[in-house]
Amino acid sequence: MVLTLISIAFTLLIIFLIAKPVGLYIASVFDYQHSKMDKFFLPIEKLFYKIGGVKEDNQSWKQYAITLVGVNTFMILLVYFVFRLQGVLPLNPSNIAGMDPTLAFNTAISFMTNTNLQHYSGESGLSYLSQLIGILFMMFVAPGTALAVAIAFIRGLTGKEIGNFFVDLIRSITRVLLPIAFITSFIFIALGVPQTLDPTITAKTIEGIEQHIAMGPVGSFLSIKELGNNGGGFFGVNSAHPFENPNAISNVLQIILMFLLPVALPYTYGKMVGNLKQGRVLFVSMAMIFLVFLGTSLYQEYKGNPALNELGISAEQGSMEGKEVRFGTAQSIFYAITTTATETGAVNTMHDTLTPLTGMLALSNMLLNIVFGGVGAGFVNIIMYVMIAVFLSGLMVGRTPEYFGKKIEGKEMKLIALTLLISPFLILGGSALALFTPLGSDGISNPGYHGITQVLYEFTSSAANNGSGFEGLGDATPFWNISTGIVMFIGRFFGFVTMLAVAGSLASKRLVPETVGTFKTDTSLFGILFIVAVFIVGALTFFPVLVLGPVAEYLTL
Repeated sequence: MVLTLISIAFTLLIIFLIAKPVGLYIASVFDYQHSKMDKFFLPIEKLFYKIGGVKEDNQSWKQYAITLVGVNTFMILLVYFVFRLQGVLPLNPSNIAGMDPTLAFNTAISFMTNTNLQHYSGESGLSYLSQLIGILFMMFVAPGTALAVAIAFIRGLTGKEIGNFFVDLIRSITRVLLPIAFITSFIFIALGVPQTLDPTITAKTIEGIEQHIAMGPVGSFLSIKELGNNGGGFFGVNSAHPFENPNAISNVLQIILMFLLPVALPYTYGKMVGNLKQGRVLFVSMAMIFLVFLGTSLYQEYKGNPALNELGISAEQGSMEGKEVRFGTAQSIFYAITTTATETGAVNTMHDTLTPLTGMLALSNMLLNIVFGGVGAGFVNIIMYVMIAVFLSGLMVGRTPEYFGKKIEGKEMKLIALTLLISPFLILGGSALALFTPLGSDGISNPGYHGITQVLYEFTSSAANNGSGFEGLGDATPFWNISTGIVMFIGRFFGFVTMLAVAGSLASKRLVPETVGTFKTDTSLFGILFIVAVFIVGALTFFPVLVLGPVAEYLTL
């Protein structure tokens, strides 16, 4: 137990140490000024611009938003047809049939929205062509899109031009995602992760029974799965599979990759706005929330289930239910809280078996979507809460709120309110519909409070672009495929468009000189106000439904 906690502390120390240099590197990537990196990357990027007919001119926020939604929608349609036709396309040695229409609809939206919610069983649902051209392709484009939006949003806050979506997307892939994923792929392969195009292996067990062992290009898949906060598994059981997560070293590397870009973005933000303290305050605030959630979850899991204790099963033995013995309880919970905090969605344990309060904290990470959050999208949510905190502080002193010398007025707050309300509308509305109709409620495997949590988790994971499942829910049906597909699409792009509108509005405003009455946003006081705003505005929105689900289940143990 002590050694495990030391290993967790050491992993977090590595993550916190690399956050700043990676953040500063990302800031330099999106600085359009010439740099030393241009010698290597610029010729490749120029080739892409030429092939795509891309003009490197700055776009307005409307042009930026229309372009990103249009491009992503086109890619969803393209990959949808790949999934539908995979049965007659090449690179299908296992002869996997084309996907069901509603499942292909769900899967295409899922991976293009950075959600990776999988209603199919990984190794048996897709051909190698679908995995490589469909899934792997979207695993780069989806986080690249989110990172581009975050950078454009930061530029708007500081009064600069929004930029060009195509340029930002290509740079995010060529200079950030691809180099890191390329290097870490080789590390995963060296650790024992397979990388092959050979078909499924058929072996005979010692009992003489045939066993089919799925293979595939898992190494290249795994690195971008974690780095891009994608989370979809090549295999059905995701990172609980020994081919996808063979040992403790690969498990730690996956956690580091999940954290890498989300923890770096606050420093990117600080560098781009010209005040590193701004980023440091946000980093520390989010780190405090994460550590509280992680510590509480570890305590709850080791405390165990009172019902099992009465049967003579120790808390330590009971805590291993649904967890991989290779990793144990602590590393499994560390992974679970990390994957929901970073909006990755990869799992090395089945979240359906978590104790009620641990499950609630994993849910809360997704409901808030600001505890570091995923690549880009989570950071945009963070700045949204920053503006809410600034607005509240302005109300308290009777002064028009200001952020980076720009007044936050009615127009911006209306857009922020719309962004804030869309998530509970999708999650609570979807959950109510699923619980009301047999089309949704028939998929619940555990009646009572736990069943409510299963449904709530599915829609929360969809709206927050997380993709992890509580499992136990029979979600491979037309109802769940269509409903969660719609929730994923709206949950992803609605917030992008509204927050780009906020950035565009602020960028067009005149600077207001700073005075003694200006509320500083780079102090520990503001960090506390930010956390308070998150829990008052965010947590209380979902508190009633959490009481009906995980809290009620905990109280009945």
